[in-house]
Amino acid sequence: MQKAMIKQLKQSVLAVGNTTDRATQTVTLALSVSDHRHRAKVQFIRRGTFNQAWQVVADNLAQTPQQSWVRIEVVQSCQRLARAEFEQRLAATFRMNYWRDGISFDADFQTALLEMEINGQAFFRPSEAHRIGRNRAGAWVDYDRVVPYLTQRQGSLPLDVQKTEFIWIFTTAGIFTDGEQIWQLSDKEDCGKGIRVLTNPQAEIKNVIEVGETYLINQIKADGKFIYGYYPSLQKVLSNYNCVRHFSSLYALLEAIEFTGRTADYAKVKLAIEWGLKNATIERDGALYIDDNGELKLGGQALLLLTLCKYQSVTGDKSFEPVLLKTFKGVPAFRQADGKLVHVLNTDLSLKSAYRIIYYEGEIVFALSRLYELTHNQDVMVLVQEILDYMVAHDYGKYHDHWISYAINEALQVFPDRKDYMALGLKNVFIHLKFIAERDTTYPTLLELVNAAVRMTDMVKASGNDALLEPYDLIRLRQVFKARAEYEVTTGQFLPEIAMYLYHPQKFIGGFYARHDNFRTRIDDCEHFLSGLINYYNYTYK
Repeated sequence: MQKAMIKQLKQSVLAVGNTTDRATQTVTLALSVSDHRHRAKVQFIRRGTFNQAWQVVADNLAQTPQQSWVRIEVVQSCQRLARAEFEQRLAATFRMNYWRDGISFDADFQTALLEMEINGQAFFRPSEAHRIGRNRAGAWVDYDRVVPYLTQRQGSLPLDVQKTEFIWIFTTAGIFTDGEQIWQLSDKEDCGKGIRVLTNPQAEIKNVIEVGETYLINQIKADGKFIYGYYPSLQKVLSNYNCVRHFSSLYALLEAIEFTGRTADYAKVKLAIEWGLKNATIERDGALYIDDNGELKLGGQALLLLTLCKYQSVTGDKSFEPVLLKTFKGVPAFRQADGKLVHVLNTDLSLKSAYRIIYYEGEIVFALSRLYELTHNQDVMVLVQEILDYMVAHDYGKYHDHWISYAINEALQVFPDRKDYMALGLKNVFIHLKFIAERDTTYPTLLELVNAAVRMTDMVKASGNDALLEPYDLIRLRQVFKARAEYEVTTGQFLPEIAMYLYHPQKFIGGFYARHDNFRTRIDDCEHFLSGLINYYNYTYK
């Protein structure tokens, strides 16, 4: 690494402050370096002064290629805990992978582990009773994974890490560089801890979308089927497959390609559409349905319509138009005589489940509105109106679902004077705004919901119906809009400073993850993040 860069890094680390542990009169630095292809190599350096510790760092960096990913962190606070107290705190962590401190099994940091060393290799495991979102993780230390890793990293261990009387927990603050730019890492106690502080949100959000499109297009295999997803910290590929998500991910990918302008990627999307039509659909009575493991879902009908509409509108290719009409023909099979939509049918069109998830109603209205805009088919328009009237009559605004907001926005293009649709859409978001503002985890569908709400308030204003907005805090909505977008960027995508601790870092750059599920990344995770960020960027900066 160039001397000038090493000098800049030193000044950036010093600017973090609080570099000396006054109790022990020592400085402890953690240096992590990855070549993009392998997990970061981590080294803890403990010396009497900052300059002494930095000299070790500088000597290492002098032998490090310029484009390497480098994190340099200062241990800023440290507390000794009795082993039983540590184990109790760890078990009480509500979400898996949400233990956010480093730990050391000795006072001199010879057996220390950074938070992302722990999470990147699943050193803390959940109890068998843990159910995501329902109970505490009951986490415990998997020494069968920890001991070999520390032994390989250190050469030999000064003690038996499974039998120490005490464990030291610590926090860090620091910086990250890709060899060109230097970012300060956030030290806030939230999901953004240890991840870059955005310095140019417009440019950085644009970059996140661009690398996100690259990642998702690369998950389409030669036959058109996706690699469905990974558990990166467990080094596992997901083996199941959801055919509805196949099409919903293609919809988001089409949005992303439209954003990046990489039109050559449309050919790969078409291949994936053809794979889905060949392998995941059935025809009944002249109508087409997605067959997802023996289930015909209203949401599947919607996402197939949406994807085909989007493909035709952005490419001008009408080769799937007959399929669109056959898919529309299947929608009435999901309606009962009173207008209520049912969610899941068996393959013989008999009812399997009247309700599965609230997403489906909003999805189908959104899709049908798009279909009407593409074809101007009056039967489609009538069906959209009938479903929306049912939703108004049954107070669907109480569900605060992003698809309902998407649906209302799109429907207002067709029915611009319907105040009852506007009122439904406004309630759908504003009763949930406090939750959205305070949610501490990544939650991409919340960004999608706020995106739709901001757009809707502007449409309501433009229509001259300002009175509908008076009960709501529009200023707060705009504040949440910005904050939520930037939070999703820094806590949801595999940025290099996070990916560098995984088994093949470059493989995951551009992917989006669920921290609470072993940093799972699935195609639908990418779908929701990309759609939310693209719509935010387009509405904010274009």
